[in-house]
Amino acid sequence: MTKDILDIKQGRLQKKEKFMSVIETKADIESTMDINVMYFASLADEANCQQETVKLPQDTSLTELYEQLSQKHRFSRPQAELRVAVNDYFAKWTDQINDGDSVVFITPVAGG
Repeated sequence: MTKDILDIKQGRLQKKEKFMSVIETKADIESTMDINVMYFASLADEANCQQETVKLPQDTSLTELYEQLSQKHRFSRPQAELRVAVNDYFAKWTDQINDGDSVVFITPVAGG
């Protein structure tokens, strides 16, 4: 009989642990955001794509985003050589980005 009670308690405990992991997963999902990133010129070549959606933690700055993508794609251009725009407006590298934002990294253009 004691074994049956122990099994029931363990079953409840396992169910509770599964429930808690679902809650934690939901909290993790709510603390992330999807950012649409577009690349042009050499960055598009190095990323091997013109656009991608990136999942990031909340409170991520544009600098942090570029650092992460630079490591992923091995960009040859340092951040200092680029401009950045969010939702069609120039932004500061220290600006925070929000869920659903569109970010474009703009490389220098040579002309004559």
